[in-house]
Amino acid sequence: MINIKREGILLSPSGLQFEDMGVLNPAVIRVGDSVHLYYRAVQKGNHSTIGYCRLDGPLTVVERWEKPLIVPEFEYESHGVEDPRITKIDDLYYLTYTGYDGINARGALAVSKDLLHFEKHGMIVPPQTYAQFVSIVEGSEKISEDYWLNPKFYYQSTDIDKKKLLWDKNVIFFPRRINNKLMFLHRLRPGIQLVAINELGDLTKEYWNNYFRDFHKHIVLDPLYEHESSYIGGGCPPIETEYGWLIIYHGVKRMFNGTFVYSACAALLNLENPLIEIGRLPYALLSPEMEWELKGEVNNVVFPTGAVLFGSTLYIYYGAADSLIGCASLNITDLVQELMSGAMNS
Repeated sequence: MINIKREGILLSPSGLQFEDMGVLNPAVIRVGDSVHLYYRAVQKGNHSTIGYCRLDGPLTVVERWEKPLIVPEFEYESHGVEDPRITKIDDLYYLTYTGYDGINARGALAVSKDLLHFEKHGMIVPPQTYAQFVSIVEGSEKISEDYWLNPKFYYQSTDIDKKKLLWDKNVIFFPRRINNKLMFLHRLRPGIQLVAINELGDLTKEYWNNYFRDFHKHIVLDPLYEHESSYIGGGCPPIETEYGWLIIYHGVKRMFNGTFVYSACAALLNLENPLIEIGRLPYALLSPEMEWELKGEVNNVVFPTGAVLFGSTLYIYYGAADSLIGCASLNITDLVQELMSGAMNS
């Protein structure tokens, strides 16, 4: 078992109106000795913006803005900009987030050169409806039927005309091109998938139709163990190690009473082909235990979204019960060795 230390609550609501319901699910990136943190700030009525603060080292908040850094501007995000992640590729920062219009929740992208001014590029996930997706993948023997058996979720609206687009969240870029390809993880329940493209302009509707015809070839991870038995999704941006890409993701388990428990999980993927799973922890890396992880706007949630390295210590930042931001730390060498050990014993 990995020795993981809870560093405690890093950020709580400030009392300002734009985050009076909670602060959660931060994107983080280290520049020098500073950590820039972009967090989901939720206002009453479940309207989200992205707030900003800066840390000196991994844990000390030295700057915090009193207004949001990123706010809704377009129809696709009119109800909220949610759950950011951030990665640097070459000299450009890629900040992905979920745009929510009150019906659809889907992955979008903004880019920056200075970490403070972001240019939005809109949605980068499939423009297809759930029905269009099902028409392509339904009945495939190569993927789990859980991918298409979701009609109650997509058609829960009382207005039958408001059929939802395909929900595609947790978009996370790898921090460099791999074999000259831009790559990002994304999530169509219940698993995690991979996109590899030459440029963002490749993401056309035709591209996605072809992608879905060979959908099984793009699945990185599907649920495997009990703590992730309902579904999984991307968490922190991939971390390059000597032995592979370290992936900290979230796993969800449905309890007997119908509630869900969200935990942080870990896996190791091949450096040159991230579709190859090297190893995966057979137990949760971090599950809700503290009162502030067990009780909040959504109970029983540890939702990892960012991680930074200081020496050999990996600091993982996560949303706790959809109300606060917590941090935990571990030795990255120990974690990678555990993943490698599991791979060799399997």
